Amino acid sequence: MVLKTALTRAIGIQYPIIQGGMHYVGYAQLAAAVSNAGGLGIITALTQPNPVALQEEIRKCKEMTSKPFGVNITLLPVGTEPDFDGIVRVILEEGVGVVETAGRNPQKIIEKLKEHGVYIIHKCVTVRHALTAQRYGADMISMDGFECGGHPGEDEVGNWVLLAKAGKKLGIPFVASGGCATGTQLAAAIALGGCGINCGTRFMATKEAPLHDNIKRALVDADERSTMLLLKSLRNTERVYKNDTALEVARIEQENPGQIEPIYPFLRGENYRKSFQETGDVNSSVWSCGQTVALIEDIPTCAELVKRMADEAEASIRSMQATISDA
Repeated sequence: MVLKTALTRAIGIQYPIIQGGMHYVGYAQLAAAVSNAGGLGIITALTQPNPVALQEEIRKCKEMTSKPFGVNITLLPVGTEPDFDGIVRVILEEGVGVVETAGRNPQKIIEKLKEHGVYIIHKCVTVRHALTAQRYGADMISMDGFECGGHPGEDEVGNWVLLAKAGKKLGIPFVASGGCATGTQLAAAIALGGCGINCGTRFMATKEAPLHDNIKRALVDADERSTMLLLKSLRNTERVYKNDTALEVARIEQENPGQIEPIYPFLRGENYRKSFQETGDVNSSVWSCGQTVALIEDIPTCAELVKRMADEAEASIRSMQATISDA
């Protein structure tokens, strides 16, 4: 059996598995490894300091793979507005065929990219936002359940409901995102009307992920209780790894609801960049991961992981077929 879905056909990939954008994780090294494994690897634009650096990262990825890969553009509140026009220009100059958008209103980005035939996968956490992105011209939705790492939105709806509703309401294909780590979940996503899965946290615990081994080991050792939510009082909820720093931020936020200033020093991206890439200290910064940590039991190569998930999905689908009887 070969899994052929709207995702594999549209992008020209072997397996319906996406490695989603992740800050200080989504570099060429990981994206190329996932694409070479038959999935869709994605470089995170805002991890790069400027469009010139992004262009260099895209070119590096091209040297590492001849397979399709994409770029993530996340639209979230930040201190200094990124050069989105420069990011789009570089993507077009380099001929990147797939872009994952995420966060706030993507209309302007989608319109600019669609003029040049770029395939848009918009990641969002509600069906109403997915319908808006569909209206703007997105080609596919990455339906992000409350289990996800990073920003799960404010509605607190998990994938069991979110995907089922997306399957009824959307007129364009969608993939499941948030809490995805196994082939059985890929099979379930397809059963719910999806055409693949988007994995973030699971790809952090791979050999090619550009993270300190201590971080990867923390993901393996974690369970479903090892994440927590911050920034709810600012309506910018973030799911993060539960550690000493995150617990301190939660305490300060509770005492100062709706105020970013008292907690901002703990939330700076540079803090967890150092944890990820230099110190490996799992406790000294606030860093995102999803509830899928409960399903991570090893640190395989991307090729091993993608093939395993595809094989599990095929076995699950065959098993489901065996439950059908004409009698």
